[in-house]
Amino acid sequence: MADITDFETAESGASNTYPIQCSALRKNGHVVMKGRPCKIVEMSTSKTGKHGHAKVNLVGIDIFTNKKYEDVCPSTHNMDVPNIKRTEWQLINITDGFMSLMFENGDLREDLRLPEGDLGKEIQSKFDASDEFLVTVLYAMGEECAVSLKPLSSK
Repeated sequence: MADITDFETAESGASNTYPIQCSALRKNGHVVMKGRPCKIVEMSTSKTGKHGHAKVNLVGIDIFTNKKYEDVCPSTHNMDVPNIKRTEWQLINITDGFMSLMFENGDLREDLRLPEGDLGKEIQSKFDASDEFLVTVLYAMGEECAVSLKPLSSK
């Protein structure tokens, strides 16, 4: 029997999502809708009908694109909830549309693109004004994006 030591990936083994019963979802929680990680902004439950289950009506906003999604699911069925990781990085530099970011332990990364729209403009203008601030980065389902910023608190 051959020794198997060639691995294609080096992931932690953690899944991108986990299942949860639809009736257990809550407003301001997260859920996967149409294959996208979304924050639940509206939720209502209809009564049990003649043919069985109560239905849960969900409205969610994509956490990366802010696109609105709607879905209906029987309350007893499972839906996927994305595993979301939130990190805060200090902005060091901006080069060719990419941010140079430093984590609190000193790790550097230069592979995250400056977000489009108002947030990207705000990050660029604060950087140009030599402000020091933290960029909040969300990671979910193989995607990551800068979603907000906050002033750097002095210790």
